[in-house]
Amino acid sequence: MGTTDAVIIGGGHNGLVAAAYLAQAGVAVTVLERRHVVGGAAVTEEFWPGFRNSVAAYTVSLLNPQIMRDLELHRHGLKIVERKLANFLPLPDGRSLKVGGSETKAEVAKFSERDAERLDAYERMLSAAGEVLGSLMLETPPIVTAAGWAAALPDLFKTARLMRRAGRLSMAERRALADLVLKSAGDLLDAWFESDPIKAVLGFDSIVGSYQSPYAPGSAYVLAHHTLGEVNGRRGAWGHAIGGMGAISEAMARCCAERGVRIRTNAAVREVIVENDAAAEVVTDNGETIRAPIVVSSLNPKLLFTRLLDADTLPPDFLSRMHNWRCGSGSFRMNVALSELPDFTCLPGRTPADHHTAGIIIAPSLAYMERAFLDAKLNGWSRAPVIEMVIPSTLDDSLAPPGRHVASLFCQHVAPELPADFPGGASWDDHKDAVADLMIDTVDSYAPNFKASVIGRQVLSPLDLERDFGLLGGDIFHGQLSLDQLFSARPMLGYADYRTPISGLYMCGAGTHPGGGVSGAPGHNAAREILRDMKRKTRA
Repeated sequence: MGTTDAVIIGGGHNGLVAAAYLAQAGVAVTVLERRHVVGGAAVTEEFWPGFRNSVAAYTVSLLNPQIMRDLELHRHGLKIVERKLANFLPLPDGRSLKVGGSETKAEVAKFSERDAERLDAYERMLSAAGEVLGSLMLETPPIVTAAGWAAALPDLFKTARLMRRAGRLSMAERRALADLVLKSAGDLLDAWFESDPIKAVLGFDSIVGSYQSPYAPGSAYVLAHHTLGEVNGRRGAWGHAIGGMGAISEAMARCCAERGVRIRTNAAVREVIVENDAAAEVVTDNGETIRAPIVVSSLNPKLLFTRLLDADTLPPDFLSRMHNWRCGSGSFRMNVALSELPDFTCLPGRTPADHHTAGIIIAPSLAYMERAFLDAKLNGWSRAPVIEMVIPSTLDDSLAPPGRHVASLFCQHVAPELPADFPGGASWDDHKDAVADLMIDTVDSYAPNFKASVIGRQVLSPLDLERDFGLLGGDIFHGQLSLDQLFSARPMLGYADYRTPISGLYMCGAGTHPGGGVSGAPGHNAAREILRDMKRKTRA
């Protein structure tokens, strides 16, 4: 039996961030990671001989700048480069749209001069609302308590302070903020623009990692969520970590090691033991016990509360709600080794060009995205899928042999779980290769050399993402970013402050505020609350 001050379950990036902050404050921390490598879904691995890629998470923007500074990630080897072009949208009719840089307005004007003229106003609106939403990323949400006024007062003051930020906006900006929080992305974009291509490029962010139509209420917030990051000081930009997403986790692990954190891999936790209504120890799969007065979980909260804890230790209503925590993002992930770059019909050329560095979106309209969602709900997966392809080797030659490339395909929509009576079998293992073929054929219909250029591939269905990374239903956010699962309700009213019904047990994963994406914010916020509790106990 071992002992330590704090045990963190899961060595994903949020677990590492929490560990680094706790260790900096003098807390003895042990991180237990189930896989052979830390990083959770932010890892880089060889998936085909000679080809390496970011296995699951695949692009950088949301990683919080303050966290990067506090953990000195650049000193620990992290380097992030920006895409030369933000997005590229090939269209079935042979046209295309390039977004990013000085040519964006001219590109949009090919389809609508009115839309080109409205771009600046849209960006100002998004920026003003984003300032408010972004300022909440490193805040602990106010909690709703059943206790009396005295207990509720601190959170009432916190709510008032947060509301003052919105109060500094003009009335027009407040209305825009309300639109971004409450509306569908489709309704929002239809009110701003008239041409399908620009609405498709902007609206794609509203369905990333979300099993929903862009016309689902609240999808505008998912759009906004994906615009809150930055790359090297440029707001809203997306980039690539040299060495892949694993380079982020590796830099965090080096920071942790420097601060004295003990990190153990191949150390899955099977149970959290509760004594006298408080977390007391964890038990690993091999039967080892580690005692600690502080246990911190970076897992999906549904995994923590329904699989690692005795049901009798939790309030019945709490446990019931956790069983109903909605997960499933309709994501199908592929990594592909390529002999050459895709040669798009709409923009020919196999020589590296700016559009090859972009997020390449295959989804020509919001209506196309909606049909993809409905098709997946009815038939298990969309026969005309939505795909974002990123080719990181155009920015990072360490990932593939000279002259060769790797591509990340983030594909939607697929059903997180297939129904029991699904033709051909209910397991994704029975269908994932056929769906992978469909994804490659879809890209090939826009770049006819693509299929022939595929040397090898790695295919991750929603079931694979769940088994390999603990992403229930393939949910990259550890729980849908829906209106009833955000901010003070993430993961539940009364427990949005990273605490749980069990004393000494905390949450630090993406199932807490502010949600998914490789941001590090949940880990940062959870560590702050843990240290506050430790100070209170010391004073007592």
